[in-house]
Amino acid sequence: SLTPHPSKMPPKVQKVMVQPINLIFRWLQGRSRVQVWLYENVSTRIEGYIIGFDEYMNLVIDEAEEVRKGTEHTKIGRILLKGDNITLIQMVGQS
Repeated sequence: SLTPHPSKMPPKVQKVMVQPINLIFRWLQGRSRVQVWLYENVSTRIEGYIIGFDEYMNLVIDEAEEVRKGTEHTKIGRILLKGDNITLIQMVGQS
């Protein structure tokens, strides 16, 4: 066979899979400000700090604000956002 001996082959680079729950937990621990895109409501997003979540991706968001396109932020305080409403979560700049 033309296959080189295993000791002569370059080592395989292991890609570590990032679990979604671990990313959310990292944002929670680091008190990172996040923006949540809402399902079927593309004109409104929620920004705030994740302070809790569960296996259904329900989020407790502190200092939550509604962000509408072309308007000011509306402060809505601490909320429970059901996971069904979430399309995307991303970290945003600290403000």
